[in-house]
Amino acid sequence: MPIQQQFRDAMSNLAAAVNVVTSGGEAGTVGLTATAVCSVTDSPATVLVCVNRNSASNQIFKDNGRICVNVCAAEHKDMSMHFAGMTGMAMEDRFQLPGWEFNQHGVPVLTDSLATLEGKVASVSEVGTHSVFFVEVESITTTESDALVYFSREFKSVEATRKMPEVA
Repeated sequence: MPIQQQFRDAMSNLAAAVNVVTSGGEAGTVGLTATAVCSVTDSPATVLVCVNRNSASNQIFKDNGRICVNVCAAEHKDMSMHFAGMTGMAMEDRFQLPGWEFNQHGVPVLTDSLATLEGKVASVSEVGTHSVFFVEVESITTTESDALVYFSREFKSVEATRKMPEVA
């Protein structure tokens, strides 16, 4: 078996948060579902997002220079499937679904996501088939809900741990 297939199979065993990554601006409005998102540092607050160079969204992310990482709650499974291109829904129709607002820079923000991390692209590195976007986060919002993860090539829900009330 080729190493690329072995790698893909191994990565399918790595549970990962599901995110809808968006951009808006003069180059257009786009979004895609991504699991290749992670924190880099808190000073300055920075995340990285990996996007396939063959994706039609890649150049738009670069040209707009602004990205929002919308961390998906369990209830966003269908939304994640739309933005993964699994349903055939047109890009402009995806942003007509409930929950989307646009920030002051014209970037779509999913208002009921577990977290939104809005920021500017600080740098981009080209690695193999992907562009790695380093995004300096300027604005963060969070909510509480169950999480959506991708594991073993399937979307799965992870129950949020609820804090126990304090006893007086």
